[in-house]
Amino acid sequence: MKRRCDWAADGGTLYRKYHDGEWGVPVHHDRKLFEFLILEGAQAGLSWSTILNKRVHYRKVYDNFDAHKIARYNATKIRRLLNDPGIVRNRLKIRASILNAQAFLRVQQEFGSFDRYLWQFVGGRPKQNRRRRLKDIPAQTKESNIMSKELKKRGFKFVGSTICYAFMQAVGMVNDHTVDCFRYRKLAGRRRG
Repeated sequence: MKRRCDWAADGGTLYRKYHDGEWGVPVHHDRKLFEFLILEGAQAGLSWSTILNKRVHYRKVYDNFDAHKIARYNATKIRRLLNDPGIVRNRLKIRASILNAQAFLRVQQEFGSFDRYLWQFVGGRPKQNRRRRLKDIPAQTKESNIMSKELKKRGFKFVGSTICYAFMQAVGMVNDHTVDCFRYRKLAGRRRG
């Protein structure tokens, strides 16, 4: 039996699949990075399982996280989203997703890619942590504090330090699998045995 991080061990099939195949895997595709940023913001105050269960529907109603389309959402589209039970129906979070799409496009234009901009916060390579237990994993770090501050300066919303750190974990900017988890070594680039 595979040993997993405690948070994924009892989370059900979808949670285990997410843990085993996605969480902590370095992401460098701009659209995928944008998707995670929007979903992490939507998750604020909720459980990640809530968002994970709604993710497929989010992709559908958010035009597969095409920032060019989301940046142009108008009052009619916002009303439709607010009436859609398949997503988190929070006016501030929906409005933030539109503002974030606009900020995302500005960053892409300035830096050539959102990927290039974001990964600078960890020096361009995943930070390999060595957490023994779930309780050893912080809610935020120096890097997430800096990222949060910089994103806010550029007009992003729902990007507090805790959200930024969860985002960094999800997209593999940090490896926060506990050292006894079967994914830790794989993502750290080590061989078993």
